[in-house]
Amino acid sequence: MPAAARSSVKFLDNTPRFVFFTGKGGVGKTSVACATALTLARAGKRVLLVSTDPASNLGQVFGETIGNTVTAIPDVPGLFALEIDPEQAADAYRERIIAPARGLLPDSELAGIAESLSGSCTTEIASFDEFTNLLADDSSYGEYDHVVFDTAPTGHTIRLLQLPGSWTDFLEAGNGDPSCLGPLSGLEKHKQVYATAVQALTDPARTRLVLVSRAQTSSLNEIKRTYFELNQIGIGGGFVVVNGLLPEAAGGEELARALRAREAAAMAAMPSAVAGLPLDILELKPGNMVGIPAIESLFVATPEAGIAPEAALVAEIADAPLAALVDEMEPDGHGLVMCMGKGGVGKTTVAAAIAVALAKRGHPVHLTTTDPAAHLTETLAGSIPGLTVSRIDPEAAIDEYRRHVMETKGRSLDEDGRAALAEDLMSPCTDEVAVFRQFSKVVQESRRHFVVIDTAPTGHTLLLLDATGSYHREIARQVGDTMGFVTPLMRLQDPAQTKVVLVTLAETTPVLEAEELKSDLERAGIHPWAWVINNSIAAAHPKTPFLRARAANEIEQITKVRTLTDRVALIPLLPEEPIGEEKLSALTALSSLPA
Repeated sequence: MPAAARSSVKFLDNTPRFVFFTGKGGVGKTSVACATALTLARAGKRVLLVSTDPASNLGQVFGETIGNTVTAIPDVPGLFALEIDPEQAADAYRERIIAPARGLLPDSELAGIAESLSGSCTTEIASFDEFTNLLADDSSYGEYDHVVFDTAPTGHTIRLLQLPGSWTDFLEAGNGDPSCLGPLSGLEKHKQVYATAVQALTDPARTRLVLVSRAQTSSLNEIKRTYFELNQIGIGGGFVVVNGLLPEAAGGEELARALRAREAAAMAAMPSAVAGLPLDILELKPGNMVGIPAIESLFVATPEAGIAPEAALVAEIADAPLAALVDEMEPDGHGLVMCMGKGGVGKTTVAAAIAVALAKRGHPVHLTTTDPAAHLTETLAGSIPGLTVSRIDPEAAIDEYRRHVMETKGRSLDEDGRAALAEDLMSPCTDEVAVFRQFSKVVQESRRHFVVIDTAPTGHTLLLLDATGSYHREIARQVGDTMGFVTPLMRLQDPAQTKVVLVTLAETTPVLEAEELKSDLERAGIHPWAWVINNSIAAAHPKTPFLRARAANEIEQITKVRTLTDRVALIPLLPEEPIGEEKLSALTALSSLPA
């Protein structure tokens, strides 16, 4: 990395030991985190790059197998990487709790303990347990000059960063053993570790927060929300990185001019709360950010010339309008449509476009989201006849769930019992259960009319579906085969009731992550119905070498998706963001894509 490029990046000045990258999903946090770790290692520092994202792709970037153990990057002396894999962490956490009891308790009791540790709450706690060790355990990680965190999409990041404070408060108030006996078993002895982690997070001399965004209104609003929420838990300061700005090298064709105007308007309207923070702008590159040479180019300005002519050759691609998918959905008259995928790929836009199309065809439609970072209101920009819009708000769901439990289970308890129950309901474990209850209600509605769900970023969605699966297993265990029952998971598994639409971009990492999600869903008995490739430059038929080079990079991924599904829709990158009824309707009104 040239010295000039390094000095031009403000957030690398006087880099503290811990650096966190956060922001809306899909803005390029992994690329920026990898480039940062690479730059520090090239400067002679010993660096540990950590992903806390359930859908981590560090291994794909560096071309190495990276897992739940520290792995050296062979081509970069001093650089090491670690992916906190939720499932591996949960397995290790369960074994740590169960192992001491093996041989001392009957198998039936051990099975009961394992069952209590099978849900999403355990997965979250296990990941958190490893995360706090990185911040607090100098005996294991003190050898690194810097620990760089490629964090999960914003909702998960906020949850993860809040946990040290939440658990510290919870344990301090517990006066001994925590009352959530399953996943929380053994946490009391780690109390000092969590307190140390909180100190590290809130000390600006040790921790730097870097808010990564695109030059898009929703993305910039998201870092404002993140900034406020992190400030509330004592993490102050911060730097802003606007990633992927279209360079002058992209030329002056109509599409490029329109995109630059859109980016300029978004930057001019940057929320005041973050506009005063130190700002770095990183340009869009003609290729994907995979491989060390590509990552090393991220902090360097894009040259206006030098794109090889062969890199700009774009093969013809067949049209695949989103309207064709809506045509297949409509005859059922009702059902559940779930738009899933990596954060930042456009799930909200696709979900809104499908919901608007069904509503305009005369069907009652409920459009909702389980995504803490969703922006349905901004995307719709107004009300539409026949369309009901809602959001499963975690805070509201938790409050409603606590009231429900206190009014039902708490009614028959004495004062001490009610106090103990209220304490139990303050456990962060309550959150997933509460959100799951709201999700289940929405799933039930799809028997009567269309329900379109804009789901959360991939990792959060899998945790939610795991909660659904845990509920299914518990009901099955209780009733056996003697009576009929239908759980939310059974509805998700029934293709006559549920259509899962995987949304992705025509880029290596989003397609790989969507493919992994497909495999995870299929292991749960849920088979994706269709794929949507969003914001395709190739489908927009660009003219200039830079954009044609970007388009050429997409062809391999578009071809790959078509081998994974027999239903695919391709949405072109548009000069204007599809916001509001008219533009959303246009996405499903096209009989063919623009030539």
